[in-house]
Amino acid sequence: MLMVFSRNGRNIGDVLMAQGKITQAQYDFALAENEKSDKPLNECLVDINACSAEDAAAAMGELIFVPYVSLQAMTLPQEIIGLVNGQVLRKHNVIPIGYANEENSILILAMANPLDMAALDDISIITGLVVEPRISTLTEINKLLDKYFGSAEAMSAAEQYQKERESKYAALEEKQKEEEEDIASAPIVQLVRSILEQAVRQRASDIHIDAHESQVVIRFRIDGALKNVMAYDIKLLPVIVTRIKILGEMDISEKRRAQDGRITVIVDRAEYDIRVSILPTSYGEKVVMRLANTVALTRTKDQLGMRADDLVHFDHIISNPNGIILVTGPTGSGKSTTLYTALSELNDESINIITVEDPVEANIEGLNQVQVNAKAGLTFASALRAILRQDPDIIMIGEIRDYETASIAVQASITGHLVVSTLHTNSSAATITRLLDMGVESYLIADSVVGVIAQRLVRKLCTNCKKPREASAEEKSLLGVDPNEPLTIYEPCGCPMCSDTGYYGRTAVFEIMEITPDLKRLITQKASTEALKKCALGAGMNTLRTAASKYVVEGVTTIKEMLKVSFES
Repeated sequence: MLMVFSRNGRNIGDVLMAQGKITQAQYDFALAENEKSDKPLNECLVDINACSAEDAAAAMGELIFVPYVSLQAMTLPQEIIGLVNGQVLRKHNVIPIGYANEENSILILAMANPLDMAALDDISIITGLVVEPRISTLTEINKLLDKYFGSAEAMSAAEQYQKERESKYAALEEKQKEEEEDIASAPIVQLVRSILEQAVRQRASDIHIDAHESQVVIRFRIDGALKNVMAYDIKLLPVIVTRIKILGEMDISEKRRAQDGRITVIVDRAEYDIRVSILPTSYGEKVVMRLANTVALTRTKDQLGMRADDLVHFDHIISNPNGIILVTGPTGSGKSTTLYTALSELNDESINIITVEDPVEANIEGLNQVQVNAKAGLTFASALRAILRQDPDIIMIGEIRDYETASIAVQASITGHLVVSTLHTNSSAATITRLLDMGVESYLIADSVVGVIAQRLVRKLCTNCKKPREASAEEKSLLGVDPNEPLTIYEPCGCPMCSDTGYYGRTAVFEIMEITPDLKRLITQKASTEALKKCALGAGMNTLRTAASKYVVEGVTTIKEMLKVSFES
């Protein structure tokens, strides 16, 4: 049991309770965890989501009389960056951020643990300065270290590998193939690990490793947009790809066909599931890795970003005892998060919930989750047939891809089961048309489908640098507001906090269509998508355009983002 007390006997839990950040129940639970583990109490409180890491750090600072400092939007001067080697800073989880006096004789050091005297002594000896500690979070320190030292460290690892490879290649001559030499060498392990960690800390959803004629280019998809972050010599491509194949348990000798794999990594005490896709191209194998925080996929419905009126429709739809609930949208629009949220709301010991997914994206306690395995003959359709013999109450299908799966889902819903699944369509009304196109009878769709949720993700403006301006008459028309009334909207600008993109994070916009008796009649008559949409609007449905325009008016996002997610409107 590790715990820090102040001189008057208070600990971090007492400080957080006094600030209203945690409850007595949360404190007691964290204390119990602290007593049976080696983790400090502040880490226990963060791990059980009682408070944020920032709140815990600030409370610890108050306890030990060390000021808390946020590193989120911090830019370091060049003379500070060059004071201490990045490896030393990572060893102690610290970073110098400035001077405390005009003479530049007192160095301010951001630390995850200000009580680490060895770290304070080391930095003082290296710099020859008096060191004054500040407390910050480990994640913020690592993110700033990545920003100023990450590329240099990764490049150093790449260069070190190049040197080792060249010397060994001369000694071994032709005994081994170039890409198979010393594949588990520390520099390449460190390089791949560095790429993964930097992607996580920069909030990337995907990592692209592109093979060009003379370079390997690393790109991160952050808030939906790709960004170049690193470039290496093309000679490094085979060893980078082989290391990723080893981690993803793929065939390292196969370079002529596409392969898929899966990697699990832990970064800053959080577990990330990474889906890997490798594709042969003209210059070598291209790798795309999709990152998913297994905790982030399981949210409460209040965290989805739904507005009050959308939540009413959502609650009503998922309260149906049977029927089909469909979530639609393109890849990467947050469908899986919405599905897992719905299942978490319905999860109860009295209910048997079985899922069939490709792949299982997050393990949720209380759910029976089945992974599709085409090689073993376990497809969505065959798994569904087996599931129906498992006495299920609720069935989740990762995606309805064909008539066979759609037909079994419809039959399951009609026979008293609640089925939730996804489809790739542009709008909620178009989902009904897609099912008809798959060959499902219109009267069966009308009987089985109880609700359709279409969703998209829009980038949120960085609150630190967004700039206001008056909306034009054309923009007011697009937003559906009075053209004669003044309206301030915001534009992206760019600052260190948002990596000069102008955007920070994303939020979801929803179009929720409940299947009313009028809609059922239209579906049975095989009405057009437009007719279905008109009927749903009459029943109070908000379109994606309406939902996104509200965020523009509130200054959350831009008109450009609104148009991207509601182009079909």
